[in-house]
Amino acid sequence: MSLLFLQLFNGLSLSSILLLIALGLAITFGLMNVINMAHGEFIMIGAYMAYMVQQLFQKWLPASAFGWYFVVSLGVAFGVAFVIGWLLETLLIRFLYGRPLDSLLATWGVSLVLQQVARSIFGAPNVAVKAPAWLEGGLHLSADLILPYKRIFIIALVALCIVAIYLYMYRTAGGRRMRAVMQNRSMAANLGISTRRVDAQSFAFGSAMAGIAGCALTLLGPIGPTIGTYYIVDAFMVVVLGGIGKLVGTVAGALGIGVFNTALEYTTSATIGKVLVFTLIIAFLQWKPLGLVTMRSRSLD
Repeated sequence: MSLLFLQLFNGLSLSSILLLIALGLAITFGLMNVINMAHGEFIMIGAYMAYMVQQLFQKWLPASAFGWYFVVSLGVAFGVAFVIGWLLETLLIRFLYGRPLDSLLATWGVSLVLQQVARSIFGAPNVAVKAPAWLEGGLHLSADLILPYKRIFIIALVALCIVAIYLYMYRTAGGRRMRAVMQNRSMAANLGISTRRVDAQSFAFGSAMAGIAGCALTLLGPIGPTIGTYYIVDAFMVVVLGGIGKLVGTVAGALGIGVFNTALEYTTSATIGKVLVFTLIIAFLQWKPLGLVTMRSRSLD
């Protein structure tokens, strides 16, 4: 039972990481139909913000304040990724709406530029981010079952982000405008909604969520300029499997991929497990091409 519970916890932990990465991508892809290949680099930006805040705390603040650096880095990662995402949408993405191939190639080029900028500033080797003392250790449930505090914190952070996004999209005027544009862009524009402003805010918000994901990933290991490329394919799989534009579908897709991936890797190997997961996703999409949860809206033919 301890081994089974540990595998379920590992699957939930992987699901939470994938979900945190895919949340921003679901907003961007679902609203604007832009295939943002630079989404992984916003993960990298968030990770390096955590590294920079750590260095500033170590250099300028007393050792007793070091435990608060990670909380501060979450806000810094969100803000910096939000601003860079807004600039990217304003200077480039806005001119590529309705041109999916051009947007894919352009954002891929942006991702290469951002990676090279990170190498120029921080160097090519990976750097380590030290977790605060209150995240060290684990929760001892039994002699052979220990749940790391770092992964528990990530799961709690993802749950908080889901609640915040839900409250924003379903309980605020800005969220209603976002959902209106997502369901019927032309009708929303005719009703006076500035779709241009909604696009910019949504892209920046999706980028900021990727920044938080990158900050959280620093708790699991070293970071480098290519940290985002390891997760971008899985994030796209989560969005497509869950259903474009639906928060519930994204949550369900992340849980399914994380649990199945952990279970198959445990029974086979990491490589074979990944192949089997992708095969199952392809088979499922043949049956339900729109994903687990589809968006219902009236359309005029």
